Amino acid sequence: MYLADSRTTPAAGTAGRGTGPVRRAVVVPGTVLALGTVSLITDVSSEMVTAVLPLYLVAGLGLSPLGFGLLDGVYNGVSALVRFAGGRLSDRREGGHKTVAVIGYGLSALCKPLLLVAHGVPLIGAVLAADRTGKGLRTAPRDAMISMASEPAGRGRAFGVHRAMDTAGALLGPLLAFLVLRAAAEGYDAVFTVSGCVAALGVLVLLLFVPGRTGTTPPARRTTAEPVSLRELLRRPEVRRLTCCAVLLGLTTVSDSFLYLTLQRRLDLSESWFPLLPLGTAGAFLLLAVPFGAIADRFGRRRLFLCGHLALLAAYGVLVAPVGGSVALVCPVLALHGSFYAATDGVLAAATADAVPEAVRGSGLAVVQTGQAAARFVCSIAFGAAWTAWGDRTALGAASAGLAVSAAVSALLLRTPSPDTPPESAR
Repeated sequence: MYLADSRTTPAAGTAGRGTGPVRRAVVVPGTVLALGTVSLITDVSSEMVTAVLPLYLVAGLGLSPLGFGLLDGVYNGVSALVRFAGGRLSDRREGGHKTVAVIGYGLSALCKPLLLVAHGVPLIGAVLAADRTGKGLRTAPRDAMISMASEPAGRGRAFGVHRAMDTAGALLGPLLAFLVLRAAAEGYDAVFTVSGCVAALGVLVLLLFVPGRTGTTPPARRTTAEPVSLRELLRRPEVRRLTCCAVLLGLTTVSDSFLYLTLQRRLDLSESWFPLLPLGTAGAFLLLAVPFGAIADRFGRRRLFLCGHLALLAAYGVLVAPVGGSVALVCPVLALHGSFYAATDGVLAAATADAVPEAVRGSGLAVVQTGQAAARFVCSIAFGAAWTAWGDRTALGAASAGLAVSAAVSALLLRTPSPDTPPESAR
């Protein structure tokens, strides 16, 4: 896959003659494409479950919004607890990033069939915790492999390509869940069965097609990283600032499930149509991930990261606005939600990679991602409690106010120059 690079170089044989610059093509590394394929397949599996889980728990098992908030918090919080461990383990030896990623993807794949026999809330919570443990283990090593396989100047673009492929799976997953629910007599069990089979295919692709060694450092010069403590990583100013911003903004980022439940209640959608709501988010994410990655490389990754949260704030504003429930709400809310992910997900990883040496790349990415995931865990519980006490619209209004304050504080924290600011020649 080729993408146009914004940098220019003299034509071959004309250096020093004053000839005009020519545009150079940048190849998206094969490792990025292979990991993107793994993520695409895995996201089909994961989003099949995610698309039906809120309705299954709230409508099927009768869970209250507070109970769902606790379970959704577990779903995200367990991932936060193990991300640093996954990143640190992957840095310890050559090829460790792939090894830890395989363990993480494999654990998540094993959990999907267990949902067939876990019908009580405690058992479902345990299975979801194990699934999120797998996600927590694999995320930092996977992003480390992407960053080390890519040229620094095109890192945002590489993450954008990966996230676009990942989101293609997120687009197909709810659609497949929708079709299975409409075709199968035991709809939820059928969704969980198909999801498990797809997840196993993703692990197989990872094992066969993703190389064990990545990085731009020549093999002869590579060294095994010494264990790095959380304190040592946070001594780096850029890592510290990015982590603080990820935590602040994560504390007011309402989970996707709650946003879709709020939209479903505003529109009074039937249960059979509910799994299609994530398709709007995934579609916008898919269309915008690559161009937003290129924009981040050119104009600044931290700046785009903050703009993405302003898009999320606008989505909240549409939902809390005093207008009647109408299908017209769907398009702006889901488009803004997808824009938020396109401007933040891979962009934050690319910005973090700039601030961390290759030898401890997995650990550095895990620090920022852990802070963000832990903050979102707290937000899920707090939002579920607020919904139960005040109602969905008031709870979302409070989250909107908090997000506005967090974005303003984050803008102040990130106002200093950073390594991802492009040189004048690249503007």
